[in-house]
Amino acid sequence: MSLAAPLTAADLWADVLAVRAQSPLVHSITNFVVMNFNANVLLALGAAPVMAHAHDEVADMAGIAQALVLNIGTLEPAWVESMHKARRAARARGIPVVLDPVGAGATAYRNRALSGLLAAGAPTVIRGNGSEVLSVAGLGAPTRGVDSTLSSNDAVAAAQTLSRRIGSVVCVSGADDHVVDALGRWATLSNGHPWMTRITGVGCSATAMIGAFAAVQPDAWRATTAAMAYLGVVGEWAAEQVIAAGNGVGSLQVKLLDGLQLLDDATFRARLKMTVHG
Repeated sequence: MSLAAPLTAADLWADVLAVRAQSPLVHSITNFVVMNFNANVLLALGAAPVMAHAHDEVADMAGIAQALVLNIGTLEPAWVESMHKARRAARARGIPVVLDPVGAGATAYRNRALSGLLAAGAPTVIRGNGSEVLSVAGLGAPTRGVDSTLSSNDAVAAAQTLSRRIGSVVCVSGADDHVVDALGRWATLSNGHPWMTRITGVGCSATAMIGAFAAVQPDAWRATTAAMAYLGVVGEWAAEQVIAAGNGVGSLQVKLLDGLQLLDDATFRARLKMTVHG
């Protein structure tokens, strides 16, 4: 897609349908906290999850998957080595690699692990919150464990700098989601609901969804925009349904999965709040 080509709701919906139709296998080396929810999100979306991390099989698993997702949420040395093995296999096949730098900047060990992964080769896509993206960009940022202390809008410039430097698509997520690439493309998505931050793993699931969309859409910037747009619209719709019924965030988790499976074209197009800059 050239810089001049528009990106429309119809384009993004076509990518949703492509995931549902092609059911890509997404190999995720992800953290213990979100493993089950991420798998359910991918299944509801129409993709196929596999969460293999053993040294003896990660390369083989990446050898049959259509995308690889690396999430450093619950790091330990053996898993870092698994990520390197899987990344090499994924790169050899040319499938997309999506990195979630959970908690970047929180500890020296986490920063060393991230530096090693980035030094081994730029991922196709990086998705993180404001603090994480600033940290990966080398600008330093206050963080609170895995939570950002900055808004996504505070990290747009850092995301653009990082993208130009390593060539990856970079998504900084928050109340507004920003998706930038090394060509200068920049999309802002403004759907979603504050309650989405009160369910464990929604951000990590966004990264898993990017893997599924990148598996079926070769333009990684468009794929990332489509994934974040769909999650934002579904989350907003789900929160409204739950609140109207007088329920809380436990019900939101279930309704979010329902929406990922069942949301229709008309609802998506009517609700989508997307700005493509420039």
